Amino acid sequence: MAAAEKKAVLVATEADDVTADMVIIELNRRSVPVVRFNPADIGADLAISARFGTGPAPVTGQVRTPSRTADLTAFRSVYWRRPVWPAFDRFGADDARFAAAQVRYGLGGILYALHEPLWVNHPLRNAAADYKPAQLAVAQRLGMAVPPTLVTNDPAEARHFIAGHDRVIFKTLRWTPYQRDGVPVTGWADLVTAGEIDEGVRVVPHLFQAVVDKVADVRVLVVGRRVFAVRIESGMLDWRRDYSALAYSVVDLPRHVEKGLLAFLDHFGLVSGSFDLAVDKADGLWWLELNPNGQWGWLEEATGLSMSAAFAQLLTHGDAA
Repeated sequence: MAAAEKKAVLVATEADDVTADMVIIELNRRSVPVVRFNPADIGADLAISARFGTGPAPVTGQVRTPSRTADLTAFRSVYWRRPVWPAFDRFGADDARFAAAQVRYGLGGILYALHEPLWVNHPLRNAAADYKPAQLAVAQRLGMAVPPTLVTNDPAEARHFIAGHDRVIFKTLRWTPYQRDGVPVTGWADLVTAGEIDEGVRVVPHLFQAVVDKVADVRVLVVGRRVFAVRIESGMLDWRRDYSALAYSVVDLPRHVEKGLLAFLDHFGLVSGSFDLAVDKADGLWWLELNPNGQWGWLEEATGLSMSAAFAQLLTHGDAA
């Protein structure tokens, strides 16, 4: 086996990640070595050492888990799936904050220093693409239809916008773990009226968006240059509320939309992403948002699309053909 073929894929994700498992199974089937780790395991179950300025290579070192030891220069690609950073709850507040920062800027910094492997996706590029206002502006510049949207912390502006459209939804600007009385709360896309807007809006920016008069949704997964599009029938404003009520069909996107989505990823330096689009009564497609690292495993199971194989191909060879 050639030296390049022996290089491993580094998979960074949480312990229970069925989607990552699907990709790892495909990599195993191709006899590609895999090193899986989670930043939250730092300590006895995860050790990393890196050396700088000690040789011709900018960085050398090793990453060690209970089952694997691999050189930092021996990775062909990094699959940055759903890693969890340690919170150090056993420490006091100041010590926990200090320790968490050292892991992010130590472990994270070592990994970010690796320029040879293909990143799917690089976490810094994921972060840059995760701002919804920036997404909306880029999508419109690339010629995609964007629903009228307002981001504001001015109650008067919000009321005026809502009054000017038939139906308006409120969406969170970023998903954030949240609990009320110990019960997890999820932020769905919900209808909002002008009468519901109060002075609390001033505290933070809010995203308000005119509702697309849709008949269905489309989730699009892009892996390298491969595009997988699935139409989702639900009859719901937010189809994520009840997965058991969904129906799926594989569809082909109009060429100009496909080109726009690929250009969108290129703009942010991403090689993969999950897009949400809405289908109106005239079969027009409306941009909703991008999740740079969205879920897709259930769609492969529902449709039979070779999504995990495409990821394995991309991580192994740098393309998903």
